[in-house]
Amino acid sequence: MKIKISILLLSIFFVIAGSNHFINPQFYLPLIPNYLPFPEVLNYLSGVLEMVLGVGILLKSTRRIAAIAIIVLLVLFLPSHIHFIQLGSCIEEGLCVPSWMAWGRLMVIHPLLIYWAYIVSKK
Repeated sequence: MKIKISILLLSIFFVIAGSNHFINPQFYLPLIPNYLPFPEVLNYLSGVLEMVLGVGILLKSTRRIAAIAIIVLLVLFLPSHIHFIQLGSCIEEGLCVPSWMAWGRLMVIHPLLIYWAYIVSKK
């Protein structure tokens, strides 16, 4: 089974990101907008989905659906990125970055991740 480096790197990225939801939940909880219910459940569910989908793209039989699901998940994460910007790109006793970095994450990094998953869905 030959796996391209782009698929392997995307898989590693999502498995590590998903694992971090369990290792460091206090990092993610303040990023969940107040209007969403059950933030702890959403945090852990996000982590599980990221890990499962990260593994799913490794298998040719599940790659397309897993990559499309990653795209959907990334779109569902957009309110959290916007919420973070609305908080001034700083969470007390948490993540604080310059405003331009938060905007860059939303407007550049996030679309690149979506595009990366789209490319992987075609392989």
